[in-house]
Amino acid sequence: MSHLSERPEKPVVGVSMPHESAVLHVTGAALYTDDLVQRTKDVLHAYPVQVMKAHGRITALRTEPALSVPGVVRVLTGADVPGVNDAGMKHDEPLFPDEVMFHGHAVAWVLGETLEAARLGAAAVEVDLDELPSVVTLQDAMAADSFHGARPLMLTGDVDAGFADAAHVFTGDFQFSDQEHFYLETHAALAHIDEAEQVFVQSSTQHPSETQEIVAHVLGLHSHEVTVQCLRMGGGFGGKEMQPHGFAAIAALGAKLTGRPVRLRLNRTQDLTMSGKRHGFHAAWKIGFDADGRIRALEATLTADGGWSLDLSEPVVARALCHIDNTYWIPNARIAGRIAKTNKVSNTAFRGFGGPQGMLVIEDIMGRCAPLLGLDPMDLRERNFYQQGQSTPYGQQVLQHERISAVWHKTLDNGGVADRKREIAAFNAAHAHTKRALAVTGVKFGISFNLTAFNQGGALVLIYKDGSVLINHGGTEMGQGLHTKMLQVAATTLGIPLHKVRLAPTRTDKVPNTSATAASAGADLNGAAVKNACEQLRDRLLQVAATQLGSGASDVRIVEGIARTLGSDRELAWDDLVRTAYFQRVQLSAAGFYRTEGLHWDAKTFRGSPFKYFSHGAAAAEVEVDGFTGAYRIRRVDIVHDVGDSLSPMIDIGQVEGGFVQGAGWLTLEDMRWDATEGPNRGRLLTQTASTYKLPSFSEMPQEFNVMLLENATEEGAVYGSKAVGEPPLMLAFSVREALRQAAAAFGPSGVSVELASPATPEAVYWAIQSARQGDVPGNGVVGDDSASHGLAADGKIQSGRMQSEMKTLSGA
Repeated sequence: MSHLSERPEKPVVGVSMPHESAVLHVTGAALYTDDLVQRTKDVLHAYPVQVMKAHGRITALRTEPALSVPGVVRVLTGADVPGVNDAGMKHDEPLFPDEVMFHGHAVAWVLGETLEAARLGAAAVEVDLDELPSVVTLQDAMAADSFHGARPLMLTGDVDAGFADAAHVFTGDFQFSDQEHFYLETHAALAHIDEAEQVFVQSSTQHPSETQEIVAHVLGLHSHEVTVQCLRMGGGFGGKEMQPHGFAAIAALGAKLTGRPVRLRLNRTQDLTMSGKRHGFHAAWKIGFDADGRIRALEATLTADGGWSLDLSEPVVARALCHIDNTYWIPNARIAGRIAKTNKVSNTAFRGFGGPQGMLVIEDIMGRCAPLLGLDPMDLRERNFYQQGQSTPYGQQVLQHERISAVWHKTLDNGGVADRKREIAAFNAAHAHTKRALAVTGVKFGISFNLTAFNQGGALVLIYKDGSVLINHGGTEMGQGLHTKMLQVAATTLGIPLHKVRLAPTRTDKVPNTSATAASAGADLNGAAVKNACEQLRDRLLQVAATQLGSGASDVRIVEGIARTLGSDRELAWDDLVRTAYFQRVQLSAAGFYRTEGLHWDAKTFRGSPFKYFSHGAAAAEVEVDGFTGAYRIRRVDIVHDVGDSLSPMIDIGQVEGGFVQGAGWLTLEDMRWDATEGPNRGRLLTQTASTYKLPSFSEMPQEFNVMLLENATEEGAVYGSKAVGEPPLMLAFSVREALRQAAAAFGPSGVSVELASPATPEAVYWAIQSARQGDVPGNGVVGDDSASHGLAADGKIQSGRMQSEMKTLSGA
């Protein structure tokens, strides 16, 4: 077992315990960024001047009327920026734009003594706009050839030969929705300047180091003149990885210019209309299967709706391409990616970061093709699982292929799937207007940042003379339990009780140059860095203990706060050991660092091994659908998920449950609507409140919900044998969508292939039922051999709409 994954005697990791802030959360005592306003004197409030047009050039901006509003102190515009007027890492996001790029774009910010004064001041600002044509929908962007950023291409094998060898070839296209993060805490920042002109920003951010960098370059400062702190976030889900930077920069600019603290907090409608979403995608595809239903070739073009600026769209598309295989071996593939430029908010990271979009494409294909192949969808999926020695389309070997089958079969056993499928068949035969279905889907999700440089973490651990320990690390807490795990890692490594360890807020002046808490890598990177720092301290203390106990350092163990020598009854309490070390002038602080080894990636050739390992999982979902309305309920869900040897089982089970429900929301409920008409509100987000945007609630939870963590699953080379858990469970929700597809198909004749919209709302399910009842098998026409008729032209443009099928003999006749 590797040094990093080996656990000592009586570890604190692996013990189920509540979230370290659970009591604070449920009692309302937990402090968030905006709560700090009440503890800060003379705070000014910032309010955006939004332009409610999708696209236009600003011809005049008159701020004088706002200054006459009582309580307004200042209006911030581009002329006030001492540094770089940009809030993005790609330098394509002007903080104060001269061109409005989406409906609700903020062009100026008003500072007021009260929030109401700032609001009234913002309403008084006059903006003249020369309206320009706008591109709102993904279809419009593709038709207009409106794209930006990189266009990656992933190639493996001989695609043309793969299709020539295929007995069955199907083509189709699929468009699926974006998703709102809807974190409970909206974007917020509080900035002030101290007597030394040091800028201090409290920010609800997943990436304090990048917030620091953006604030510094907007203010024309160096990073050491800016400190960013994140106490905690009320949810992030990726939405606070890139997008908090501009809001923090506005608050910092206001504080710099006025000399007073400035608070910026978006209300819910502002947050919904100004911040990015999960990327919606369009996929055009062609797939070939052999006579046994095994994939021979896949060709696809994935088009992401990037919105008005690039943000993180390029790595999102890259990860989508890297996950289009999911759990299936695809020997021959040609997958193209591109980013549509639309006049909407700039879409950004969201739990899974493109992985869910890529995986949804292949799962949709499998669900649509299984009936046409005469196979049970479960059987089609299982016979295409990765086997020993096989590699992904980008060249990374799948080393734990057996875990794909392990979680799958454990899910089938735990859920009694075989018996329940027979029960469902009997139920469906007896009920003409209500149908049930059970679907099982798997997950293979790569863990690490796409960009190799981001795979590093830092920590600072301090031991005080009284034996208490304070840890700082570069990760941020957004409710996912990262801090809880870091406390457990520190206590385990030092060999002391958990109550001895305390955790400090995440700050850029304690741990510099950190990566975002994202890519599910927070525990891997920061946990290994905390462990590294604690090991340095433990090694120093073992030398001290050895001297006191009269033995060699290699014979001393610290367990539960007591240092003992092997084979002896002599011992030394932790507090006494630390005090002795201090008087011996032994350093009691250490900076830890970790870099993920074994990664390499060539973005140009789209080849390499970008992931440290893959996380695996499987879910079985049973649904019941009403044939009159399309309304449905999730009757039961069984999940087996691979988290390695869990650092904190209660936290991990909560993450699996939460990820699954959020995924089910994206796939079945959350239907974002934009005004695409030519009217005055073109480009407006129509679902901009909780009353019009449907989120999962208790009523959408499965009636029976069983989650099991895969046992005996140590991950070599990861901190204490654990695996990441944040993002992979979201994709387990594919099982719900596939169950809905199968339930809709049950209303029609055997062998019907059902196309199901995403999100699969009751309305969408109803239309799928109607199609099934009519016996529609999409694309009964035969497809020609030219690429255009297969749905993909040489330039990647979409040529066909509905799914088509081609049946050939193995000889190609």
